[in-house]
Amino acid sequence: MTDHPARPHRRSPGHRRRSVLGVLAGLLLMGLIAGTGLALDRQDTGRRQAPPSASPLPFDLPASGVLRASPHLVFAHYFPPYPLSLDNQPADRDYYTRNYLAPRGEQGRHAAYGGLLRDRPLPVPPSGGDWRLADLEREVRTARDAGIDGFTVDILSLTGPNRERVDTLLRAAHRVDAGFRIALMPDMTSLHTDPVTLADQLARLAAAPSAYRLPDGRLVVCPFKAEAQEPAWWAQVLARLREHGVATALVPVFLDFRANAERFAPLSYAFSSWGNRTYTRQGNVPGDVRLAHALGKKWMQAVSVQDARPNQGVYDEAGNTATLRSTWNHAIADGADWVQLTTWNDYSEGSQFAPSLHNGHTYLDISSYYLTRFKTGAWPPIVRDTVYVTSRVQFTDAAPAALQPRPMRPRPGTAPPRDQAEVLTFLTAPATVSARVGTTPHTYRAPVGVHARTLPLGPGLTEAVVSRAGRTVAAVTTRYPVRRTVAVQDLQYYGVSSRR
Repeated sequence: MTDHPARPHRRSPGHRRRSVLGVLAGLLLMGLIAGTGLALDRQDTGRRQAPPSASPLPFDLPASGVLRASPHLVFAHYFPPYPLSLDNQPADRDYYTRNYLAPRGEQGRHAAYGGLLRDRPLPVPPSGGDWRLADLEREVRTARDAGIDGFTVDILSLTGPNRERVDTLLRAAHRVDAGFRIALMPDMTSLHTDPVTLADQLARLAAAPSAYRLPDGRLVVCPFKAEAQEPAWWAQVLARLREHGVATALVPVFLDFRANAERFAPLSYAFSSWGNRTYTRQGNVPGDVRLAHALGKKWMQAVSVQDARPNQGVYDEAGNTATLRSTWNHAIADGADWVQLTTWNDYSEGSQFAPSLHNGHTYLDISSYYLTRFKTGAWPPIVRDTVYVTSRVQFTDAAPAALQPRPMRPRPGTAPPRDQAEVLTFLTAPATVSARVGTTPHTYRAPVGVHARTLPLGPGLTEAVVSRAGRTVAAVTTRYPVRRTVAVQDLQYYGVSSRR
């Protein structure tokens, strides 16, 4: 359907992409699958959240002109196999629902691991005309409105649907916002080609007005796993691009930065690493930034939410929002020049920032707070009390999943798996938080500003109510209950916001 290639582990060293429907519906109705249906699994308590004001954010996002005046750029990694829609059908029967979320979808191709995906893009209604272009325009607007400067688009192939989406994304960006940048990212785990062919294709893409160029006119090219080819091979690519009249700023994205930095330095404008997605493994970031700067290069820091890959049988312990907050704080404190959110929409890695069925805008909204600090140099004042709750919908040691013969296991070196709900508050003044995780109540005093509190996970829903002077100022309840018995593993953290 989408010429979706088998994704390898993207990793730094030690880390790093109607009968069936009847069965699925029956399982959902029995409450066995947490998180694989569209809305059948939700429980509405009638006290989900306090009525929000117009803005969904706890702070005021600066105007785009202010953010874009910053030398610090923020890109989001766009993965073409997972656009908003694959077939322009209603969400309850579209390709995602029938084939990617269903445990035995695509004629059982993904049966060994209980289905390809555990989440999907936030559904959009079918539309007329060029719906593919319209959907990509919507994604560009969503990213731009969160403060993101552009996409690094993964070029998985030089022909076929994924390549066509790259072309369409370039068009969409220019139509929506001439200032939204698309950085070209040849994916060297799947592109098996020669330097001339790749350069010729990049030159054609470079003709699009939205293809990102530096102020001096150089085209920015960010190959993923650049070390898959030798520096001499990349020198041939750059030489061929010059023959097309395209000067290039190479920004290699490495899986093993330290082993390749000096070898690639003569060719490169900036460096990046794909990074890792567990909050306890970020200690290498300061050294990476220092090394890049010592070699005279800019540094693009990876910022991540989480990682859970049913089809590869591994997951990382993200620690609720701890990985998100840690990677952003490193980008800010350690002097990164650019940031790459990894990823915007790779649902097969469970790493999405984009608004999704199970997370809404939670991770994107939280990210915008840190993005503002990164780009402006000042933390934005919190002006609206907001509470976010994140948790898994099952326990890490849940009994074997009935519809998943091959389970996921923690990636070697990741943080120890944990079963916690996290209450993340953004408060204008100290307040009392009354939380209930399953049937267990918790009450504590939360300080002004940003504060994370983890609580032991329990079966059922989690709610958090924030009150001050006897008045509720923010409240939210999770939409999907935690279960002990499951049909498939779903070890992503789900998120909800009191302002959405």
